Amino acid sequence: MSKRSWQDITGVTHSTPSPLSLFVDSSVNPPPPTMAPRPPLSENRSMSILNKALAGGYAVPAMCCYNIESIIATVKAAEAARSPAMVLLFPWAIQYAGDALVKAAAEAAHSASVPVSLHLDHCQTPELVRRAADIPDAFDSIMCDMSHYEKEENLKLTAELVQYCHERGIAAEAEPGRIEGGEDGVAETADLEGLLTTPEEAEEFVATGIDMLAPAFGNVHGEYGPRGIQLEYDRLDAINKKVGDRVRLVLHGADPFDEEIFRKCMAGGVTKVNINKGMNNHYAWTQEKMRGKPLTSVIEKGTEAMQVAIERYMHWLGSAGKA
Repeated sequence: MSKRSWQDITGVTHSTPSPLSLFVDSSVNPPPPTMAPRPPLSENRSMSILNKALAGGYAVPAMCCYNIESIIATVKAAEAARSPAMVLLFPWAIQYAGDALVKAAAEAAHSASVPVSLHLDHCQTPELVRRAADIPDAFDSIMCDMSHYEKEENLKLTAELVQYCHERGIAAEAEPGRIEGGEDGVAETADLEGLLTTPEEAEEFVATGIDMLAPAFGNVHGEYGPRGIQLEYDRLDAINKKVGDRVRLVLHGADPFDEEIFRKCMAGGVTKVNINKGMNNHYAWTQEKMRGKPLTSVIEKGTEAMQVAIERYMHWLGSAGKA
């Protein structure tokens, strides 16, 4: 580029490109590189993982991650057990750290030596769904959770958001009915009454174009309380018979479940199992046990503890060795 003299507002003469030229000369400010398009929905990473699980008769652990340690633990567990997996973030991750944690999670998941996808769970506003869907090369799937709205508004918003996600190659999950309870990192819904899903409601939500469906059949976010675990397996079976050939079924509220309960849920068509405290409590316990130890040691031991817990779920769900 040839240089020419120009004067700033003080009258000083400069022999450098003029400020205007910085905007018009592509050799100084080249246009941003064209972003490689996402794979089409037919090649979506989350759906590929779950479709293979359905065909193989197993389920995939979807780990609710709040920090880089839990993300790394999930990827390491998947590679060690040769299992597919899903890293789940909540909208809190974006509100807390902007795109930083999302991009770190995407890099860790998508560079794994086994299939690992990145999913945004319980995204509860249309604005945030769109915000997340527009982060380049990040989420493979997003839960468009409008379950805090009345059913008709839930259906309307879900259909709009599913289309928005699909246009960007992102698979979409929704929650017909309302799963009782609340979860850390999710806008408070614990005071809302739980509404069990019917097969007819499941059909209505499938009509919105969703790829994953999270039914409410007695499962609870957070603590199950004094009544204990009371799942309606017949309801799950009926939902699976109604729509299980068109969407993958997702289990929320699975933290206190044992292998026997998981097997019953998988028999009802579940292929994605969300795990939160069953992993993250191990990190918290390690921090307590190692109080006063070097921080790097605490981080490493906490990551190892979570990895061990995740691998156990992989064996319970039958995904170990399937990658």
